[in-house]
Amino acid sequence: MRISCDFLVLGSGVAGLTFALEAAKHGQVIVVTKRSLSDSNTNWAQGGIAAVMDPAHDSFEAHAGDTLRVGYGLSKPEVVEMVVRDGPARIRELIALGAQFDAAVGYSGSVDETGAMPLDLTREGGHTARRVVHAGDVTGREVQRALVEAVRANPSIRVLESHMAIDLIDLSKHGGPHLVAGAYVLDHVAGAVHTIAARATVLATGGAGKVYLYTSNPDVATGDGVAMAYRAGALVSNMEFFQFHPTCLFHPAAKSFLISEALRGEGGILRLANGDAFMARHHDMKDLAPRDVVARAIDFEMKRTGAEHVMLDMTHKNASYLRERFPNIYEECLKFGIDMAVQPIPVVPAAHYMCGGVVVDLEGRSTVPGLWAIGEVTCSGLHGANRLASNSLLEGLVYGHRAARALAGARSETRFPDVPEWDVGEAAPSDEAVVVTQNWDELRRFMWNYVGIVRSDRRLRRAARRIALLKDEIREYYWEHLVTLDLLELRNIADVAEMIVSCASVRRESRGLHFNIDHPQTDPAQAHDTRIVKGEPGHLAAR
Repeated sequence: MRISCDFLVLGSGVAGLTFALEAAKHGQVIVVTKRSLSDSNTNWAQGGIAAVMDPAHDSFEAHAGDTLRVGYGLSKPEVVEMVVRDGPARIRELIALGAQFDAAVGYSGSVDETGAMPLDLTREGGHTARRVVHAGDVTGREVQRALVEAVRANPSIRVLESHMAIDLIDLSKHGGPHLVAGAYVLDHVAGAVHTIAARATVLATGGAGKVYLYTSNPDVATGDGVAMAYRAGALVSNMEFFQFHPTCLFHPAAKSFLISEALRGEGGILRLANGDAFMARHHDMKDLAPRDVVARAIDFEMKRTGAEHVMLDMTHKNASYLRERFPNIYEECLKFGIDMAVQPIPVVPAAHYMCGGVVVDLEGRSTVPGLWAIGEVTCSGLHGANRLASNSLLEGLVYGHRAARALAGARSETRFPDVPEWDVGEAAPSDEAVVVTQNWDELRRFMWNYVGIVRSDRRLRRAARRIALLKDEIREYYWEHLVTLDLLELRNIADVAEMIVSCASVRRESRGLHFNIDHPQTDPAQAHDTRIVKGEPGHLAAR
């Protein structure tokens, strides 16, 4: 089936839905989401949104300074400045949509001198001021709820749930110009493939945590957007910088449950099993050190002691405070027999956030005409070599809004593209789905062991050899069989793995989230991005 729209949005997190709501003022929007409209990384975000909402005790300069410092020399100052200054307006828009954030302690219903409700602001690792707006410990869920309700009520937005993009429609592969003109999309319930033509195609597919064995991400986070952009010839950058969240719940029955950085922001202390508070040995900010430092410190202490986990201690806090401030985390821990008011929480690091991605400008344009990208799928220049806590939802809000404003004239100014239909060729149904399962498990396991928190030249070479073999198997399987959701996700995480290893192999230093034991020092001469463009084979150029 062929479908047309002005704006095609792939993904339904904070960036995609923010874009859809703004773009709907200027044309017809289709939002494609792999599962339900609420199933995204945004929905899992606990901490909050960083923004300067208390100018009496904070400033744009301070927020920008914290972001640049944590980015280890690779954040772009002009991008950081723009995002930080746009933040407060985007928070106010969310409140106008109905998002309910926690009010300041003692708030009685009155407003401040600006006419706004005073918000409860918390602090997280790497921040020098309280600037994180939150809704308890389920901020992402509340943001997603407000955006989803607004999207469902908008007649100019059509939502296709249980649909997954297979590939971007690149006209250069059909004798035309290098232009993205929509996407081929699989309805994985009906098993049908739709051809969706669009004047502008926007990637908002989020991250790729499922490329690793252990992750805080939901199952949908398989790097679909960056893989499709890579295959379409878009410039991709800094894929070696994958953030591992320091604290995920360690329990055999718990799946990907994040223990928010906000706990350390509110006084949580990381300890070994013997009670030793170890972070003072690793950084002068102790438990409030940036995430990359904390994740490596935990990894080091676990390997040094042979422990399976460390402990996050909140027992010095009042039980009623913990239940009120962290209701979701408190209840979730109780399900596994852990009362955080009386016993420390066992935690381990897990893959969390992709700081590299599709290279975009200040308004979300990629290097391929017709293709835009916003949110975690991008390398916008905000995060650099490491993301400052709670800057991710902020980036999605700001870039979703800016991209939609920049595309406001696309409906009238852009000729509607003539795109080819999906061609199934000689592909047949598969009776060997075990191949997909085996390759999926193998890839995620060796990525964790060889390309995780700590890397080496030898481990990277081993990973590269295994990826090359797996990609050959996946490519053969892909062309012989009809596409399925599992096959498409496997294909995408293999491409993401290849990009991570390629970029990590070029960066022969340690910087931010990339730590190589063979090159443990930071080299000032390598304070540049690693950039990759697909060729035959993939061509990597660092500059």
